[in-house]
Amino acid sequence: MEIFEYIILTFMVICAIMVTVSKNLLTSVIIFMTFSLMQCILWLCLRSPDLAVTEAAVGAVVDTVLFFITLKNVNKLKESGEKEDE
Repeated sequence: MEIFEYIILTFMVICAIMVTVSKNLLTSVIIFMTFSLMQCILWLCLRSPDLAVTEAAVGAVVDTVLFFITLKNVNKLKESGEKEDE
């Protein structure tokens, strides 16, 4: 089980680096969601189900939905700004 925890931790570090390096915002949100899911699995491995459920609910679902809504609204702002320039 300890090897599995190290694999998850390594994957989390890779996800954190990829989020900071990624140029595409949508890709960054998806990688962040993966990071949150890996953290949820890690909490389960550490026998802390209450934190795992909280991380799954807040980190993987609520944050991701808010990020998607924000990206949608930012694109709308760009589109309306382009129309005003014409």
